[in-house]
Amino acid sequence: MENYDFVILGAGSAGCVLASKLSKNPNFNVCLIEAGSKDSDPRIHIPIGFAFLGDGSKFSWNYETVPQKEFEKVLVTEPEAAVVDSTGEMHKVEAESLEHRKGFQPRGKTLGGSSSINAMLYVRGHKWDYDHWSELGNEGWSYQEVLPYFKRAEHNEVFDDDYHGQNGPLNVCNIRNQNTPTDDFVKTGSEIFGYNDDFNGENQEGIGYYQTTQKDGKRCSAAKAYLVPSLERKNLTIMTDTNVNKIIFENKKAVGVECLNEAGEIVRINATKEVILSSGAFGSPQILLRSGVGPSEEILKHDIEHVHELPGVGKNLQDHIDYLSVHKYNSVELIGFSLKSIFYKFPLEILKYIFAKVGMFTSTVAEAGGFIKSSDEKNIPDIQLHFAPAMVIDHGRTSVWGHGLSCHVCLLRPKSRGEVTLNSSDPFDDPLIDPKFLSHPDDVTDLVAGYKKMMSILNKHPVGKYTANHTQRPVNLDDDNDIEQAIREDADTVYHPVGTCKMGSDDMAVVDDKLKVHGIENLRVVDASIMPTLIGGNTNAPTIMIGEKASDMIMDDWN
Repeated sequence: MENYDFVILGAGSAGCVLASKLSKNPNFNVCLIEAGSKDSDPRIHIPIGFAFLGDGSKFSWNYETVPQKEFEKVLVTEPEAAVVDSTGEMHKVEAESLEHRKGFQPRGKTLGGSSSINAMLYVRGHKWDYDHWSELGNEGWSYQEVLPYFKRAEHNEVFDDDYHGQNGPLNVCNIRNQNTPTDDFVKTGSEIFGYNDDFNGENQEGIGYYQTTQKDGKRCSAAKAYLVPSLERKNLTIMTDTNVNKIIFENKKAVGVECLNEAGEIVRINATKEVILSSGAFGSPQILLRSGVGPSEEILKHDIEHVHELPGVGKNLQDHIDYLSVHKYNSVELIGFSLKSIFYKFPLEILKYIFAKVGMFTSTVAEAGGFIKSSDEKNIPDIQLHFAPAMVIDHGRTSVWGHGLSCHVCLLRPKSRGEVTLNSSDPFDDPLIDPKFLSHPDDVTDLVAGYKKMMSILNKHPVGKYTANHTQRPVNLDDDNDIEQAIREDADTVYHPVGTCKMGSDDMAVVDDKLKVHGIENLRVVDASIMPTLIGGNTNAPTIMIGEKASDMIMDDWN
């Protein structure tokens, strides 16, 4: 049994921030617990390497959703079944059934969490998002109040103004890979929707190049930015390959956690000040439920002792639904596999990366994009585009021979709400994830409109010369029903789940605006799950901001 002041559950984007910030105080003894292994694989640190981690990587939880009712049904061949024919003779046949498609939900399982396996885009969201949180009653979370924490986290190599920081641990820079197709996309898109050189500045709307969390041509994950400089501190303990079973309570006060180490041994770790959940939108509600905190009907059915009623635990799941248009084009400027790329381009790019840290190996794959409105009626952008000079099919799990490009159309503020629940009390069992994608009809309408806006770019010169050959079935731009059908066939997450331990004061809120769990002492949640509503952009930078802000709240309480 070991004692610490603070025990942090999860070494993701927020957990790394907290571990670094809290251990800065030599009077605090801090323990950071991570289920995954150390981030030692070079594919994590070489930027394009994340695209080659492979299906079933040990650095991802590789979750699937439950079948999504609004997705297109797929034909599933069932195992052989024994049947009796008209003559009374028994024989085996393959049985077939129709099932709804499941979604894929990869989440980081290593130091740095999803910041170690994501596409490294530095996007904060729209200022409206944070003002909206404040309007919901969450004091201290308006845009002007969170902006200092974004700036504190950031070292921006390019921008030095009121919106950016230059002295933070998280390095932010421009992508070091230049190619004509990406430039053509930005040129074409800018002619239609305007050019934006800084999506995190005064104005979000427009088309441009994404900034990235890299430093010197390598990934700058939350672990690299925050943990590595803190590793020598004697008051910081980092435990990897350790699964959290449950939080231990005494009279509704969190006093420690029960874990299973790499050897499968049950270990108790005490927290004299706070237990802090930073396990993400899937992991944090899962641990709360296994610990007996949440809706009683979901907890008791798994023979778990019910500690505290909080009906919102695991509810309010929100995620960015996304559709990809993929096109084949024979050019080695585009990332792909061909004899010419294997024997000519790849060796050249390897040398460029080794000696100059530039070129294809620094690519985020999603290199450019922008924020646009699905209709003139929208007050702020509700659609995000990600342009990739590569064919991305089935989340990159399906390899394709040849070269091409892809463009994502992503709905930023879907109205659909899902949930995360337990499959069992087993800490090694995956949760049941049901985003309920496209369950709100407005999501379908807006995504169809967004798709048409995206195609207005892809079908126009000069980028239009790359897009004549679709890898999916043709989509009739003049038929909204056909576009909707295509979306139901192929749309899925763009990896931004939030909201399952939402911040607020209503009956479904899990934490207050200080991120303390309602009705429980010495327990906080600090990660993307606390977002009451999904922000208009990628979620890594906002999650780091949440970690920065929470660290101040915690130190204010205990200093």
